[in-house]
Amino acid sequence: MIKSTVVIPNYNGIKYIQACLESLYDGTTKDLAVIVVDNASTDGSMELVREHFPQVQLIVNQQNTGFSHAVNQGIKASTTPYVILLNNDTQADFSFVHELEKVMDSDQNKKIFSASAKLVCLYDKDRTDDAGDYYCALGWAYARGKGKNPNRYTRNCDIFAACAGAAIYRRELLEENQVGLFDEEHFAYFEDIDIGYRAKIYGYRNKFAANSIVYHAGSATSGSRYNTFKTGLASRNSIYLIYKNMPVLQIVLNLPFLIMGFSIKTLFFVRKGMGRDYVSGLWRGVKLSMSPAGKRHRQKFDKGRFVNYVSIQLELWRNLVRLFV
Repeated sequence: MIKSTVVIPNYNGIKYIQACLESLYDGTTKDLAVIVVDNASTDGSMELVREHFPQVQLIVNQQNTGFSHAVNQGIKASTTPYVILLNNDTQADFSFVHELEKVMDSDQNKKIFSASAKLVCLYDKDRTDDAGDYYCALGWAYARGKGKNPNRYTRNCDIFAACAGAAIYRRELLEENQVGLFDEEHFAYFEDIDIGYRAKIYGYRNKFAANSIVYHAGSATSGSRYNTFKTGLASRNSIYLIYKNMPVLQIVLNLPFLIMGFSIKTLFFVRKGMGRDYVSGLWRGVKLSMSPAGKRHRQKFDKGRFVNYVSIQLELWRNLVRLFV
């Protein structure tokens, strides 16, 4: 029985896609479905997949529709109990799929929504790229363990959200009447924090799967860790994320922290020469939040989930302490 479908979004990934797929098929899990969703690549990467990996299901878009739309296409095309999202600039460890499935299978009550693999830097394997994502009261999302030795992260634990660059999701909870699919208004960036946040509002958990490992090149699509495209889009989505998931009273409660967080980020990007891009992105986030599309995606407050909101708020404060300690 095939438990998982691996969905790989691709945009001009010819440098990485072959090694990514080879690592998957060389793994211990042989019963596996793979879908590559291409966002109008022009570098020959889709021709490479067709020629060398005929077993891969291809979905080809005529334009770049963004990460969120691409992975949603793959999720909708899948039929397995689990869906694994994997960046094209990764190489999976031999037990990557098995260890993710093991975490999900261990949950008899199906309260685990997602599990994140341990991402290790491809070109410096003594450094962690991501050991699960945290989100804090400053309005910042950050990668747990970034830059630290991977050997420090050897235990499964709860996290705020799974990094969608290498994570498994329970497919039935991605249906419309449950947590739902990725919000395509994000295009890219923060979409994984958003869906993890939504899952927590519904009372589900997100886990870190310490023994599931992938090696990640990083920033292969955007080109660098900091650039104008990424800075503007991420700042826009950081505002939208707060608007759509936090009830008004929770926004008011966190407002001093949020003002501080966005002020610090503004100064940071001013020093990098991208202050205008960051502030412009914040304003676009406000406009998106107030738009019909933004209002349609806003999570309606449900007093029956009050305990979940309190739990999330405590976690936002706890992750703020973690950030500085």
